[in-house]
Amino acid sequence: MDLLSGFYAAHPFWTWICIAALLLAAEVATGSGYLLWPAASAAVTGLLAGLGLGLPAELLAFAVLTIASTLLSRRYLPRPLKPHGPDINDPHGRIVGHRGQATSAFRQGRGRVLVDGKEWAAELEGAGELAEGADVQVTRVLSGARLKVRAG
Repeated sequence: MDLLSGFYAAHPFWTWICIAALLLAAEVATGSGYLLWPAASAAVTGLLAGLGLGLPAELLAFAVLTIASTLLSRRYLPRPLKPHGPDINDPHGRIVGHRGQATSAFRQGRGRVLVDGKEWAAELEGAGELAEGADVQVTRVLSGARLKVRAG
């Protein structure tokens, strides 16, 4: 009898706990969420091993527990919420929709605006010019730190 089968024959509980620990370590390393339920199932199978079920019954119990716990978790545990609206960690994305004023006259559709106490380079939607001090609204953030604005 080799070392692993000898260890299992003497200590089936610890064999399943080791399997559970390895699965849990892999889950922590990857963060996928897929190995959490097999790890828990291996731990429960370790407890069942104390009843002296034997390896085939333990493998069947592990498989059934893994499938059942995975399916039940997907059905009854809440899914992560998808963010509604802009990312709060994106300072440029949060500025869309804010109002400001032109700090210089817009020539050929380009100028500068003051929005939320900061001055930005801006482009006017559509062609045209805009007088200094005119009210603007941010419609989107262009590459870098330039804003797309419209009058009003």
